[in-house]
Amino acid sequence: MYTPEMFDSIKKVEATRPARLSAEVGRLGAAEKDQLLAKYHPDYRKDAFSTIEVGPNKGERAPHELVAILQARSRVSGVSINADANPDVDVDVLIIGGGGSGAAAAIEAKKNGADVLIVTKLRMGDANTMMAEGGIQAADKANDSPVIHYLDAYGGGHFKAQPDLLRKLVMDAPLAIQWLEGLGVLFDKDKDGTMITTHGGGTSRKRMHAAADYSGMEIMRTLRDEAYNMGVPVMDFTAAIELLLDENGAAGGAVLQNMETGERLTARAKTVIIATGGAGRMHYQGFPTSNHYGATADGLVLGYRAGAKLLYQYTLQYHPTGVAYPPQVYGALVTEKVRSLGAQLVNVDGVAYLNPLETRDVSAAGVIRECAIGKGVPIPGGTSGIWLDSPMIDELLGKGAIEKRIPSMLRMLGKYGIDIREVPILIYPTLHYQNGGLRINVTCESPDVSNLFVAGEAVGGIHGENRLMGNSLLDIIVFGRTAGKNASEKAKGLPIPTGLNLKHVDRFMKEAEAAGVKSQTVSPMLLPDYTRHAAGS
Repeated sequence: MYTPEMFDSIKKVEATRPARLSAEVGRLGAAEKDQLLAKYHPDYRKDAFSTIEVGPNKGERAPHELVAILQARSRVSGVSINADANPDVDVDVLIIGGGGSGAAAAIEAKKNGADVLIVTKLRMGDANTMMAEGGIQAADKANDSPVIHYLDAYGGGHFKAQPDLLRKLVMDAPLAIQWLEGLGVLFDKDKDGTMITTHGGGTSRKRMHAAADYSGMEIMRTLRDEAYNMGVPVMDFTAAIELLLDENGAAGGAVLQNMETGERLTARAKTVIIATGGAGRMHYQGFPTSNHYGATADGLVLGYRAGAKLLYQYTLQYHPTGVAYPPQVYGALVTEKVRSLGAQLVNVDGVAYLNPLETRDVSAAGVIRECAIGKGVPIPGGTSGIWLDSPMIDELLGKGAIEKRIPSMLRMLGKYGIDIREVPILIYPTLHYQNGGLRINVTCESPDVSNLFVAGEAVGGIHGENRLMGNSLLDIIVFGRTAGKNASEKAKGLPIPTGLNLKHVDRFMKEAEAAGVKSQTVSPMLLPDYTRHAAGS
């Protein structure tokens, strides 16, 4: 339950609520947004970034934590691999990652006749897809179009998205919704069967399709069931720790490691799909995260050491509304759907200081600013947060709207004595999405490493430097399916790879040594380490 000081602030929120219900907070102008971002958004902190010393992005900047794992020692340094004569796994398409994009890729590759295998370091479905709540965008209403969707997303990403990738995202979006519904996803609908859509931050049309506030869970459930029903084999608790390249430098498999026993295996494949997801558990700049336990940027490490270039590796998405209190759910996502239904961001004095549907980077910077200038709500321990005025939703949409439209939020905070129908939610930004990732072309293949495909959050370039709500669940479907189709089709015309080796890893380590890079850690990280060691122990 909230502290007495928090309830003092809530009284101010309640006092201003009647006026705020009928008065919309104005949008910021372009110059105001730029100033706010430059001063308060974490991506603009120069002291939080290092220069990459090794590999395709040498000389560019990235967060300290990412640079450290890119340039760390390989888990297979000095290991001799003989994958040609007797690989432990031999398939057409090897998919690394068991989240939404990996499952979508597997379904399409299997449908195309390929021998497919998913390897995933946790369990099938343990992924950021499962954590996504708000919904999935698609321009499929009469007053909307993929062109408008494109313009919203392009502007929201600071005009940095790769045009061909973004075009594919928005053009395939209605087909993605149709495909998911055909598989059995239970989207919210009106009594006449029309899909209910809402606004998201930065959208000019209502195109957010949702399944209450557990959209990602519903999509992942459906994809996982479909993959299993099709007979796609899955190796749970098995991580890829390095890619294998063939004698021509093309992707030809991976070195695998059993997460429970440490046993190492070799996998040979004609094509490889990296679908490893995000990086929230890297805790860049010490931020909490909404991400699942395995989100440690593994795919970026694997692809980068093999020679795949990164795009926009210097930009992350800090979701503006992570739970700031109580501490038991610190950093947990409070879906943007709460704001799309009408809840406002309100400071300690009860002032709604920013339009609730600004883009996520602007909204996050606004929360950080209010706390920095003393307008945040004090939290035990010396931190502060901002109110998300959830009771407004029932006031605007009628009693019962919260229970019907965001039941997961109601349950999550209700466990700790916080009824979001009666009191607001205390929030602060949480590390949410990896805007940057590996470079791909419109077929999802790396232009740098032949036969290597990438899908989902491990891709860079689709969203530019900021992603709009609902475009991540969309991109895992659009590009997951695309990767599966194209990887399986290409595999049909390829011979069994020969000369599989780890020479690229040796070259990378030698380059790091020549650059004076010294590291005592190994990567990929695989899992975060939350152990606490006593001083001197």
